[in-house]
Amino acid sequence: MKKDFDLLSLGEIMLRLSPPDNERMTRGDTFSKQAGGAELNSATGAAMLGLRCGIISKLPANDLGIYIKNRVRLCGVSDDYLVYDDSRDARLGVYYYENGAYPRKPRIVYDRKNTSVNKISIEDYDDRLFGATRCFHTSGITLALSPQVRETAVKMIRRFKEQGAMISFDVNFRGNLWTGAEAKECIESILPYVDIFFCSEDTARLTFLKDGDVKSIMKSFTEEYPVSLVASTQRIVHSPKRHTFGSVIYSAGEDRYYEEAPYADIEVVDRIGSGDAYISGVLYGLLAHDGDCRKALEYGNAVSALKNTIPGDLISTDLAEIEGIIREHKSTGRIAEMDR
Repeated sequence: MKKDFDLLSLGEIMLRLSPPDNERMTRGDTFSKQAGGAELNSATGAAMLGLRCGIISKLPANDLGIYIKNRVRLCGVSDDYLVYDDSRDARLGVYYYENGAYPRKPRIVYDRKNTSVNKISIEDYDDRLFGATRCFHTSGITLALSPQVRETAVKMIRRFKEQGAMISFDVNFRGNLWTGAEAKECIESILPYVDIFFCSEDTARLTFLKDGDVKSIMKSFTEEYPVSLVASTQRIVHSPKRHTFGSVIYSAGEDRYYEEAPYADIEVVDRIGSGDAYISGVLYGLLAHDGDCRKALEYGNAVSALKNTIPGDLISTDLAEIEGIIREHKSTGRIAEMDR
């Protein structure tokens, strides 16, 4: 049966404020305003590649909420499942991001306590929501926001699963939101419902206390839980402006690992959202190509590599550009220096 959406994501949407270029937060006088948030970032990338995507969230019913709604629409993501908080204390989460340049690292300051998304409830939505999509995605950031959001997210995971949706989950551990032990206990409780699991090697070791090499760690999740696919990104940070990025995907059904040469020496403009962009590419590959893990790997790596070169949380691209990047990445011949 055809669904209204290929992908629905649940998560907080925030206002991002950044000083221009490489200015410091402690010195500069101006900030550029943008929208962002892990799950919106992933939905945006998948939408720009051609999937029908929507975001589930709660916003303040004020001008900032309208700004976010307009940005969601501009990204090609549906706002059908945005709900609004009209209380006097309604507020939008904010984060401030300062670019780095070696040896100065990027810096982030969060202002996200008591935001409107923390009031989100399953009662905000009609039951038809849960049969509306092929795939549902959320992350550990969402689970960590508050007990209310966690309860809502876990209920949604179960309801979407009951209605036949694939469940995609990114651990996306943030130490400023919860402890490793809290994350481990909560995430292990929802892993029986998860089909597609995104977890870095470092997070697997530090949060889930795994040992062994990365491939045995990835496979262990599928042996302990009914997870079909595990994806692990591999980033080497040479400096804030130069990264190498690749990944490994393990398919439990095939008992096979998928890899390719990493994208070396990426010229980084803004790394924020590049992990979310990876997820968008993987989910596009799986949903548009009937579960093809090779396609998922190639799209995931290419979309993430490209996102590193674009300022802001949200990627700007299309399928033709990404497929061109994939072709050039595989090419052994001469590559043109300009698209024209």
